[in-house]
Amino acid sequence: MSTGTDTTPLVVPPVAPATAPTAAVRSPARPTPPAQPAPDRPAGRAAAVGASTLRRLGSALLRSAAIIALLAVWEAAPRLGLVDATFLPPVSEVARAWWELLGDGQLAEHTQASLVRSFGGFAIAVALAVPLGLLIGWYRPVAVLLGPLLEVFRNTAALALLPVFVLLLGIGETSKVSIVVYACVWPILLNTISAVGNADPTLVKLARSMDLSTPRLFQKVILPASVPAIFTGIRLAGAVSILVLVAAEMIGAKAGLGYLINASQFNFAIPQMYAGIVTISAIGVAFNQLLVTVERRLSLWRVPA
Repeated sequence: MSTGTDTTPLVVPPVAPATAPTAAVRSPARPTPPAQPAPDRPAGRAAAVGASTLRRLGSALLRSAAIIALLAVWEAAPRLGLVDATFLPPVSEVARAWWELLGDGQLAEHTQASLVRSFGGFAIAVALAVPLGLLIGWYRPVAVLLGPLLEVFRNTAALALLPVFVLLLGIGETSKVSIVVYACVWPILLNTISAVGNADPTLVKLARSMDLSTPRLFQKVILPASVPAIFTGIRLAGAVSILVLVAAEMIGAKAGLGYLINASQFNFAIPQMYAGIVTISAIGVAFNQLLVTVERRLSLWRVPA
């Protein structure tokens, strides 16, 4: 039995640190990205328009590259002594002469006279040749009857008959318009006959099986299918109408681009002569583009290849 003081140290168990009550741990919220500005639609449209404009300018430049090269050669050749400037003046002198003719009214007077004759004869030829071509192309007996006569006249040059027209109709406006009509009829007539003959027979049989009358058949099948070939003839006739008229005006006329060219040659006004030639070329190009536009408007039903 122990009587002394107990010196054994008192061991106190470690006390666990107080813990906070369990709580749901939340992750810090992610910062919201700043709102992207809406695309600038007007700027996008402007860029698209600008790109389209550049493409069109590039295409126009490519199409006109040959013309620009021709004008550059025309300007340089006389100045470098490659050709005689007396007979082929630089294009700048021709442009100056053209501007002078335009300023004093001579160019407008001669151009108006030629356009009235040319477009008048051209319109009469279209009004005659298209219906006649449809008739000949559709009705076989008519083609057999008129075929030999058409072959004779279509192989007779219009300018070869010009003295005949002058003798029969005089040297006035009637003979000039008539020679234009004669020259323009044949390309339109022959292309119209060919177009009707080459119409798709399957479409024709299908239309007949639907009991379409002949006028409706022409309206719905023959005419739409014939438009491209007919307009090929019309475009050829448009060029012929100007060329034949110029030749006719050189023989007997007091006004017109042909008269201007002929008179300038006789008076040795060479720049004025070339100005008249350039004017005829510009009218021909513009008239052809007009006919192409009309053809496209009438051929909207066609599916592009």
